[in-house]
Amino acid sequence: MQKVVVKNRKYVPKVVVKSRRTVLKVVVKNSNKYLLANYIFMLRRKISDFLVEWKNTPKKNCLLVTGARQVGKTFIIDDFAKKNYGNYIYINFELSSGMKRIFDGDLDISTLERNLSVYFPNVEFEPGNLLIFLDEIQSCPNARVSLKSFSLDGRFDVIASGSLLGLNYKEVSSYPVGYETEIKLHSLDFEEFLWALGIGDSIISYISDAVRRKTPIDNSILEKMEEYYRWYAVVGGMPNAVNTFIETNNFGKVMSAQADIISGYMNDISKYAEVQDKARVKNTLRSIPAQLAKENKKFIYSEIYESKPGEGSREYGGSLSWLYDAGIVDYCYNLQEPAAPLASHMRPDVFKVYMHDTGLLLSMMEPGARIAMLDGDIKIKKGGIAENLTAEALSKKGIVLTYFEKKGRLEVDFILNLDGTVTALEVKSGNNRQSKSLDVVMSEKYNVGRGIKLENTNIYVDEDGVEHYPLFAAAFLF
Repeated sequence: MQKVVVKNRKYVPKVVVKSRRTVLKVVVKNSNKYLLANYIFMLRRKISDFLVEWKNTPKKNCLLVTGARQVGKTFIIDDFAKKNYGNYIYINFELSSGMKRIFDGDLDISTLERNLSVYFPNVEFEPGNLLIFLDEIQSCPNARVSLKSFSLDGRFDVIASGSLLGLNYKEVSSYPVGYETEIKLHSLDFEEFLWALGIGDSIISYISDAVRRKTPIDNSILEKMEEYYRWYAVVGGMPNAVNTFIETNNFGKVMSAQADIISGYMNDISKYAEVQDKARVKNTLRSIPAQLAKENKKFIYSEIYESKPGEGSREYGGSLSWLYDAGIVDYCYNLQEPAAPLASHMRPDVFKVYMHDTGLLLSMMEPGARIAMLDGDIKIKKGGIAENLTAEALSKKGIVLTYFEKKGRLEVDFILNLDGTVTALEVKSGNNRQSKSLDVVMSEKYNVGRGIKLENTNIYVDEDGVEHYPLFAAAFLF
């Protein structure tokens, strides 16, 4: 990595983009027909380190990996299994529905081992060196129940994965509470996107350290990171979209990949939603861009397409919950007061809704929105995109989203509890950097302890103690 000297005589790594991609040929079994396909993958993901730590943990629970469809669960776990185990069983209950009969009878390990050996005669059931991967486990509720048996026995490592687990809870007779460790896989965050671009760890560490120390970033790096963040907003973090961008350098092809993902979501709704809810769930999803385009971004049921006067949470609340359970959207709840503990002040009936992947949100808008974003107009749709990017970054760090709004005049985009300090976070995507609401909540009236502004700026702390960061810093702040 080359280095350049800047005015403050510190050495700053030079930004160099090197595409990291590997083309793999894999055989996909589908209806007894074998298809040869090329997959561009090997995206570096943070969950990979967690999987290794999990494997090396003695007396561990089974692992349950959740997350929306097409975020990379199957590929990551499959790659991990092949690299770390001498024996490996893979079952996809959607592609191989006949495998469900393995779990139809007794769920003790002796019976399960015998049943599995019928379908996998060449696999050696070697304790500590066999991984059983139960994919799309929501399609086989009894397999979910069996996780308790596998965990208690402890001879074989088991990873289960599912995208729509929250939608079939009534079909699972007994959840393995205390015998499964759940981890949620998201689409790529901004740091993982930088890895995909080939940005080295030295650059990322430099940015992370600058954010942590509240010191300015060298202007040449700042400009590149702002550009990459605009790319990330348009491409999003879905692996197929990212791989398409890395391989083709073509935003048009990225849009096609995103359209396929949205189409897949609509197909899931048609397949899994209750008959009376199918149209409502689809219309709820389609309404989100318009909901975020409003000045007041509170989610309003009456603004869902084709809704009727008087229809509200009773008719559409289940539709929104369906999208949340599928990992497509996130709630951001209003607070009665910006005070700790935040959970005790949440208003469950007043909330904003953000898309869990901003690239997919932009793909649902008109083409001009993407063009404006790439041209640097991140304030399009009255800040909805910048807010969604921030909500996405916070959610992917496991932070529960809340905001504060009172009487329509006072609104702070996000309220967080960071290490016991109630923190107000404002997203200022336009040229107007005034924030009267932030001033009010940091006054003696509310006594919020920390204020943060994300805006088109470098890093600094003003005379009132408010911290200012560029918009992309949300990925490194917490």
